[in-house]
Formats: sequence, structure tokens, C-alpha cells
Amino acid sequence: MELPNNIDPIQNKVAESGLITIDLEDFYHPGERILFDIKDQLFRGMILREKDFREFIKSHNWSQYQNKNVAFICSVDAIIPTWAYMLLAVNIEPFAYRYVFGNLETLETVLFNDALQKIDAENYKDARVIIKGCGKFPVPVSAYVEITHKLAPHVKSIMYGEACSNVPIWKKK
Repeated sequence: MELPNNIDPIQNKVAESGLITIDLEDFYHPGERILFDIKDQLFRGMILREKDFREFIKSHNWSQYQNKNVAFICSVDAIIPTWAYMLLAVNIEPFAYRYVFGNLETLETVLFNDALQKIDAENYKDARVIIKGCGKFPVPVSAYVEITHKLAPHVKSIMYGEACSNVPIWKKK
């Protein structure tokens, strides 16, 4: 269908702008997240006994963590020796996708940082970049800070949001 002479064709200015959108949800690791609380291994809820803990380590079914993401914590006020977390780590290593010391928020931060480290910032040299906001997966604020840190030395500008309504974050001078 041909347009009348007095009507200009619709232009997609966003597509023509040269903006590159990065959606941090693309870096979300889909694996299950598990909080492993060491409190269940404490004698009387407050003491970690090495002999009992080593027996638990030996008899525990570590394969249940296959390809899962695990955060080790102790949710009660107890002194847990560092070696206990190290024993958990070496035993879960052959199975888990990723494990960390900390809560689920720490785990999410580490998963995103791991994924963002794989970005080659040189691929964005002098680009105008929009970091997409809201979505269906929880993206920690730390991931937005990390992507900004990684890209700022290389890009022309960084914006947050959507192409049609964004917040300018940084612009090369």
C-alpha cells in the first residue's frame, strides 16, 4: 500500500539510534538455589563437634546438589570453625554448579558476577548502551553496579531503563 504524498512513513527512531540494550536477565542462571544451614549439624544447637560433623559429611547424599546453586550459612549464634565450611565445599564441589558462603542474596550476587565477568567490554567500545531495568527474574543491584563498572571505561554512554524512557547514568567526556 502506498502512502499519500503528504504523509511521511513511520520511522523507528529507536532502531536507528544505534543503542545497544543489555538485559541483565540474560545472565540469570536458571539453576535451583538452595540454602544449606549448618545449624542442623550442631550439638544442642550451639556446638559443632568435629567427629559428628565428619560423620555427617561422610554419610550425606551430596549428589542431591547436582547442578544446583548452594549458599552455606549458620542461622544461629554459634561459632563455626572455618574448616567446617571448607569441608562442605570440597564435598559439594563435584556436584553443585556454584556454592558460596553466605545467604541466597550473596549467592545471587556471585552468580551474576561470574556471568558478567565473561563479557568482553571491548565489544562495546564507544557504544551507547542501555541497561534494561525491570523483568521477571530478580537481578541484584550489585549486578547493575558491576556492569556499569565493567562498561564505563569503554562505552560512549550508559543509560538505565528502556530506549523510550531511560535515565542517563554516564557519558564519556
